[in-house]
Amino acid sequence: MQRKSLGFTLVEVLVALAVLGITLAAAAKLVIGSTDTLMTYRTRTLASWVASNLVNQQLAMRAFPETGATQGQVTQGGEQFIYSMNVSPTPNYSFRRIELSVAVAERPEHILALQVYYAARVDTP
Repeated sequence: MQRKSLGFTLVEVLVALAVLGITLAAAAKLVIGSTDTLMTYRTRTLASWVASNLVNQQLAMRAFPETGATQGQVTQGGEQFIYSMNVSPTPNYSFRRIELSVAVAERPEHILALQVYYAARVDTP
């Protein structure tokens, strides 16, 4: 007597479901990881824009800042950032070294952008 197979056995169905489950779990983990990476890049880009805006604002005003530290808050792209600007003297009295760091307000110890630039004293006649 020969038996004709008309479907899948229970073991075959369970193996197929296990393979499908593992594949879907790996795909979900990949998507979640990609989303986290995208949000990190977005936040770093916004922090970089904050730093660039602050530097360009200082340069446009032709400000010659006093030495010391300054802090403040800025909103960019719907996110709150804090910045710290440290002004230090240089060997040439006509220049100041300015170090500007930007972090997310929730994690001020984690610096996302750092820019160093120099400001020159502009004497007007």
